[in-house]
Amino acid sequence: MFPNEQEALRALKGQDRLSAANAEAFLWRHWCQSGDQEADRVFRAAVDAMQKRELELAETLFSKVIEMTPQFAEGWNKRATVRYVRQNFAGSISDCQETLTRNPNHFGASAGQGLCHMALGEYREAAICFRRALEIHPHLKAVQQNLTL
Repeated sequence: MFPNEQEALRALKGQDRLSAANAEAFLWRHWCQSGDQEADRVFRAAVDAMQKRELELAETLFSKVIEMTPQFAEGWNKRATVRYVRQNFAGSISDCQETLTRNPNHFGASAGQGLCHMALGEYREAAICFRRALEIHPHLKAVQQNLTL
């Protein structure tokens, strides 16, 4: 449906919620491919471990993905997610920042970093992150709600 990442990012900002939802799905699929077959295999194993709540294994595997392909933003983002669930908020914030260095349009990393700051009671920093996520993807209801807390 979308020829490239830029078109999908434009669709996120449009009024058509269905198109924005399709664009979001396209971006997640696009972002989850490193371009390295072996790194993608380890990445899929890490996602599987995360879904099974094998969080220590998932973090180890995402760390391996990062070692193999340090430029792959989603490797950092997924490890940030695992670290958030494990309540390693400082580690998760660091990984979100690494994600955003590699992919400044990563609304998920911006939102995730905001959640970490909220958990730490750093509400000003959280609001900055949530606003940045909404600049990229204005249809994120949970992020909008977090700004009203």
